[in-house]
Amino acid sequence: MPSKNKNVELYDRRRFLNRVAYACAGAFGVSAITYIARSGEPVYRRPEKILAIPKFTVDVGAVYPRMAIVHGTDADRMVKAALEKLGGVDKFIKPGDRVLIKPNVAWDRSPEQAANTNPLVVAAIIKAIMPARPASVTVTDVSLNDPYRCFARSGIESAAKNAGAIIFIPNEGDFRTADLKGSLLTQWPVTRAVFEADKIINAPVVKHHSLSGATLSQKNWYGMLGGRRNQLHQDIHTSIADLAQAFRPTLTVMDATRVLMRNGPNGGSLSDVSVFDTIIAGTDEVAIDAYSMGLLGLDPAGQEFMKMSEKRGLGVARWKELHHAEVTV
Repeated sequence: MPSKNKNVELYDRRRFLNRVAYACAGAFGVSAITYIARSGEPVYRRPEKILAIPKFTVDVGAVYPRMAIVHGTDADRMVKAALEKLGGVDKFIKPGDRVLIKPNVAWDRSPEQAANTNPLVVAAIIKAIMPARPASVTVTDVSLNDPYRCFARSGIESAAKNAGAIIFIPNEGDFRTADLKGSLLTQWPVTRAVFEADKIINAPVVKHHSLSGATLSQKNWYGMLGGRRNQLHQDIHTSIADLAQAFRPTLTVMDATRVLMRNGPNGGSLSDVSVFDTIIAGTDEVAIDAYSMGLLGLDPAGQEFMKMSEKRGLGVARWKELHHAEVTV
């Protein structure tokens, strides 16, 4: 006998139809999963986007030196003097810029051991660019030892934070595939911090290296990469030149306050460290590396990656021929 209440009847029919629909959907889902699991047909995946690394260089004109060498014992005064010689911080950083600073924070070492960039130099760079009113200043590196210990023990974490910067330690999900366009290095995972920056300041330290002779500004770009970086050591000179070609910073500020003369790149013994109390800043990384090699007693002309980089037009190894300034503060 039909129900006297048409609303109840309609509700019961709808409920029945919904149950049938859910059952069918469930059966289809199980069938689809089974098909995918057992079928030899490829499953469609959206192709990964390959990014291009931006060029962060700025044109400051020919009036100002391309490199400034500053001697002294006060990191703040030294970095400030170097930027003034190069034309002033406003030549490099504009209001609202997102600035990324890349020191060497590879090792779980103290500042005195000179395996990482001096935290006083990192802080001095941050303080020197703050008057330009950047939107943010981030300090990052892809450390070789435990990154949290590296940033803490190196003194860079506290120094950078106290100066007003943000520390970014990338995890596995923080890398994007980029085309490095190198002769050896092509597609490689690069920290996403690179693609979120408007300006990049390279802040390496002068160190001996057992394979390449020296680890300086061009090799410091290893710390932007993820993946199996030990593979790069199989042809280290080409790898360095490829990285220097791929990463074109706004500014480089080389730390030569304490220099690891032997047993690099991680060192450990204070007897391997010499004090030079020098900052080398500029826009020509090849020239900066050439000057820095002199502190290590190396001839730039004898270093394969230097010849490669100069041949590619990345800079001038004969730094004395470059427009430069040298002062003591």
